[in-house]
Formats: sequence, structure tokens, C-alpha cells
Amino acid sequence: MSLLQNLSLLIMLLNISLAVTIIFLERRNATSTWAWVMVLFFIPVLGFIMYLILGQKIKRRKLNKLLGDNQRIIEEEYGKQMTMFAGREYPFEDRDFAKYQDMIYMNLLSSYALYTDNNEIDIYTNGNRKFDALLEDIAAASHHIHLVYYIVRDDALGRRLVKALAEKAAQGIEVRFLYDHIGSSALPKRFFRELRAAGGMEVAFFPSRIPYLNLKINYRNHRKLAIIDGKVGYIGGFNIGDEYLGLNKHFGEWRDTHLKVKGNAVLQMQAQFLMDWNLAFSGKIELLEHYFPVSDEMPGRIGMQLVASGPDSEEQQIKNAYVKMIYSAEQTICLQTPYFVPDESLLTSLRIAAQSGVDVRIMMPSKPDHFFVYWASRSYMGELLASGIKIYLYERGFLHAKTLVIDSKVASVGTANLDIRSFKLNFEMNAFIYDRDTSNRLMDIFRQDEKECHLLTAEEYAARPLFQRMKESVSRLLSPIL
Repeated sequence: MSLLQNLSLLIMLLNISLAVTIIFLERRNATSTWAWVMVLFFIPVLGFIMYLILGQKIKRRKLNKLLGDNQRIIEEEYGKQMTMFAGREYPFEDRDFAKYQDMIYMNLLSSYALYTDNNEIDIYTNGNRKFDALLEDIAAASHHIHLVYYIVRDDALGRRLVKALAEKAAQGIEVRFLYDHIGSSALPKRFFRELRAAGGMEVAFFPSRIPYLNLKINYRNHRKLAIIDGKVGYIGGFNIGDEYLGLNKHFGEWRDTHLKVKGNAVLQMQAQFLMDWNLAFSGKIELLEHYFPVSDEMPGRIGMQLVASGPDSEEQQIKNAYVKMIYSAEQTICLQTPYFVPDESLLTSLRIAAQSGVDVRIMMPSKPDHFFVYWASRSYMGELLASGIKIYLYERGFLHAKTLVIDSKVASVGTANLDIRSFKLNFEMNAFIYDRDTSNRLMDIFRQDEKECHLLTAEEYAARPLFQRMKESVSRLLSPIL
């Protein structure tokens, strides 16, 4: 046999072996499995390289290793709450919320998401207001400042934030900044120089150990959290960059949703930050008492859970909580998301809700920031419209909010988009809120946003050009693996 024939045989055997591994040994859903098998057989060499970079699964983290010696305190509270919610014994002031005890129990079981009910929430939909508030809290910090962001830009806002952090570090305040290596790949090495010189610390999440080769490129820390003194926490969709202040001419106004939280829910953000930091940094931080100032005070009376998910877990905790919320709906479902690439379980839950008489409304941006995901999102609209779901296309700038409100009673705001990447490949965190007032405030925001939207009709969708339909179909086919 010739060298070329031997090489072809070797590639074929390699692809067959890898395909068998994917089908029989790795736990993947059917759509993802067959998408990878098609790539391997129809693009033999390139498909193998793509699998090495994009297809490998990440090993599960050991929770006890990352939590340190003080995990006993968390486990004791976890055990108490598991017993209480399993027996439906929690003393809600408003007994209407007792119907959500099974959802709270599910989040506890799958994500260690402790329930707290002494929280206060401020909602920000404007980047200037959000960052003004954050910088004010940073200036008031007395012990530590912990930040994790997916995208950090070397622009006016980014430099303003680093300067503020450096000033606090120079005062002896502990400052730790975790950023995603892929999301913030354009950051120059000098960007954190001032912070490091002042005694602050920064680290990239899953950086490339070999130049131009990163086998973890598909796994990204998409969380946006800020924790100040363990007492104030921020979570939501805003990254750090001038475009999030509405200064990008292409996008115009940036419409997002972010929460500022006071209360014991902040401690869950803190635990998640410290676990992420310990995963990314060689010097481990113990969960010392001063990072967890548990308070008996009542800044507010809002019930919350902070649910984390990521590729280190077989569960898709945030997606499962979404599905549970949707199936609990009796009157309204209002969903805002920049990307809509659901799996079958989520798509089915929305369609069943609409066909059961629930008023289902989904709001998405009318302009793309990532064309591939934009096309894939459009491919689902026909099924949604056929089920009676209303689709609103936001036209005043770019909609980046990730919110879900059910019956004006329960809501979710966080970092997870409604797509396969967020549910399976990204490290995410969402706040699940059990409170009428907060849910009504989010509903009011949704109704105001409707005034800036175009309500899509089935006739308009059916009339889109053939080439557009082809792009949508290809994007939807490849979305499970990219």
C-alpha cells in the first residue's frame, strides 16, 4: 500500500474510534452526538482537530477541594434546608409561595443553592447607573473586593474601574479580579499593571498554556459578579466596556438587566467567586469567616437562590430551573434573551404553556452581535409563532438582558443566555427571585420595552428570503457543537 493509502486508512480508523467513543462512552445528547459524528466523517482531518479543541468534556470539580476546610458550615445549613423544603415546611409569610417549594428543593439538590429571605434588590437597566453604583460601593469597601467578568475592555470604562481598584488596593483592601481568557482576549498585558503595583491580584480563567493552542477554549467563565465586603453583590448581564454604556455607534443604546443585592444571598455569590478563583489560581483561598459576614439583620424581605451551572456538572441546573418555572406558569411568561437556541425540553415547555392558554412573550434583539447565533435563534421562530407565542424584536439599540418572569411572582435574572452554550459549556450564575414586588418591577420594565419593539407576525416570518432560511438551518444544525 502507498503512503497516501496508509495515511487515509489511519485517518479513517481514527475517526471511527473517536466516533465510537462519542456514541458509547461519552454522555451526550443525541443531537450533539450525531452532529459530531457527521463532522468527523464528512470533514475527516479538520473534524478531528475541531473535536480536540471544541468537543472534549471537562472533568467535574471536587466541591470539597475548592470550598476548603470550612465547607462543614455550608453543608450543615444545606442539610437543614433540604429537610425543610423536602417536607414543605418552610414558613413563608405569603403562603402563595409555598407552591414553589419543590423548585427551591430542586435547586438545592442540584446546585447547593441555599435559600435566603432577608434580601434587598436594586434593578439596573442602564450601564451608566450600574457602574456608577458599583464604583461607589468599591470606594466604600473596607475589607475586600472580588470581581469576575467575562469581557473586560481596555477602554475608558475599563481603565476607570482598574484605577478605582488600584486606589483601594493601595489602602490595604484585598482586591481580586478574575476575567475570562477568551472573552477578554484583546486585553493587553499592561492593563492590570497599576492594580498589581498597588498590591491587587488578577488572574485569567482557563488561559492558554501553549501559545495559540487552548484545549479549553470552548469552556468560558461567563459570570459577571462583584462582591464587596461580603455584604453587597452584583449579578447580571453587563460586562465591562464602553459599549455597555451605549457608546458603540453600531449597537447604540445597550439594554441590559443587572441586580444589586444586599442580604445573605451575597454569600452564595462569594462562595462561587472563591471556588472560581481557586480553580483558576494556584494560591488557594480558604473560606474564612471574614469573607462570610452572616447577618441576622433584614436589609429586605426578598427570597432568593443563586444557581450556578457549568460544564463540570452533568446537570444543566439553570436550564432545569427555567423549565420548572415555565411549567409552573398559570397566566404569563415574559422572557428576554439576546440569543434563543433552546434544546427540545425548553422549547417543548414554552409551546405547551402557550397551548395551555398561558400568555407567552419572548423578546429578542432585532439586530445581531454574533451572526451565527442570530441566525440559529431565528430558525426557532416559526415553531414559536405556530404555538401562539408572541415574539417581540427590540429595535432601540441592542437587547442583552437575561430575564424570565412567571405570573408576576417569581423571576430570574443572571448571566445565562437562553442557548445551548450557556446551559452546557459556559460557567454561569442566575438569581432566582421569589417576590411579588421584584417580579412586578421586572414586568413593568418588560412592558416599557415592548414599546421599543416590533411584534413579529407569522406572515412576516414566512416571507423571509430563501437564503436567510438556508443560513438559519445550517446554524441550527451546528449550534449543538459550536
